Amino acid sequence: MMTTSDASKDPGFDGAAARRNTTGIALRPMPGHRWRFFVYSAIGLAMFFLSVEIGGESTILVDHALTFVMWILGPAVPWVVVALVLLGTVRPFLTGSWRQGALRTVFSLLNVVGLVVAICAAAGYFPGPLANPDIGPFLWEKLGIPVGLIVPVGAVFLALLINYGLMEFLGVLVQPIMRPVWKVPGRAAVDAVASFVGSYSLALLITDRVYREGRYTSQEAAIIATGFSTVSATFMVIVASTLDLMQHWTLYFVLTLAITFAVTAITVRIPPLRGVPETTYEGVEHTPEPVAHGNRLRHAWDEAMRALANAPGLGRGTWATFKDGVLMASAIVPSILSVGLIGLLLATYTPVFDLIGWLFVPVAYLVQLPDPALAGKAVAVGIAEMFLPATVVAGHESEVLRFTVGVVAVSQIVFFSALVPSVLATKIPVNVGHLVVLWFVRVVLTIVIAAPLAHLLL
Repeated sequence: MMTTSDASKDPGFDGAAARRNTTGIALRPMPGHRWRFFVYSAIGLAMFFLSVEIGGESTILVDHALTFVMWILGPAVPWVVVALVLLGTVRPFLTGSWRQGALRTVFSLLNVVGLVVAICAAAGYFPGPLANPDIGPFLWEKLGIPVGLIVPVGAVFLALLINYGLMEFLGVLVQPIMRPVWKVPGRAAVDAVASFVGSYSLALLITDRVYREGRYTSQEAAIIATGFSTVSATFMVIVASTLDLMQHWTLYFVLTLAITFAVTAITVRIPPLRGVPETTYEGVEHTPEPVAHGNRLRHAWDEAMRALANAPGLGRGTWATFKDGVLMASAIVPSILSVGLIGLLLATYTPVFDLIGWLFVPVAYLVQLPDPALAGKAVAVGIAEMFLPATVVAGHESEVLRFTVGVVAVSQIVFFSALVPSVLATKIPVNVGHLVVLWFVRVVLTIVIAAPLAHLLL
């Protein structure tokens, strides 16, 4: 590691910056390069967090970029997604990873089913139960195509958020909150915000990338992936509209956000998350977030400048995240089209979730939710697809029931149609058993917290 004395011999050394450095480690960015922190970070923030109306549609700029890409691709869009599914299906067999455990083998074989579904859907052919608009077309048009394209498109701009000092800068500033409450570094705040304003798949891409770089431990990555990677605010609007809650939109949004993160604060302290080891990704040295002392803003600046000094060029950094995005999308979409399909078929044509729902009836009765049996089925079906609970209670006369179920649909985080395949596509050490237990715990805790608040505030 270079000291201040060594660095001072460098012609690009900034002595004033070194004297202001609170960490005792000299910073090496050339003065003329510091604009990258401001410009790249501003562009990244604008792309993910700035909502702009274009063509009559108001959404974040990354969504507009996706719309533009889909317009450029035109009729080729379905076949581009098929190509991604094909890549994700054959890759485990080419690399041999399909042999790495029974679960890997099962998911690799299920990917073949996903490929068949993708080809049929791209050709406009939905045989048998796939013809149900809530199954085949829903999986393909609402999940397969959007997720398949948003991850690579969004990955192009992710480099601006994670490579040029912004995560380090914000991480130091919010460190006093993130570590004590959720047991994660301050930089995890970027992942959380990326989920709510963008997409859980993009947030998982950030988490996986930072974990593989050694900046998260296994436990931290598991907490972030299962506690912060919820659906976007734009999708919450769809849930609220379906449940006829738009007249309470602000209350619904604020409470859902607060309850989701309150539940996470509890789950990090109990199994299975508590048992995930504090190790790092294999073969990677851990780079913990330094604890700030003294002037927090100055320390945040120092950390940002150190990250900027080691940052890749824009082209190399963007290409690296784009490749990660393509590989992640190719791993996610086949599972969405197979695992998600199985979940939707079970929810639609079998009593499986009616039976599972009885596990939650005592909890619903305890918090005095109207129609406890229906409430139990509604929250149970959420493990298949997070939007399904809203369809079960839509139109019910009880606003308290609809509101509570709407909060649970978001706060549960874990669902098999997309989130589970997305997490399993990363290197984050969380298995299906962990995810099912977390889903159950999160649903129970959310009902217990949300229902009394709904009774009080509605």
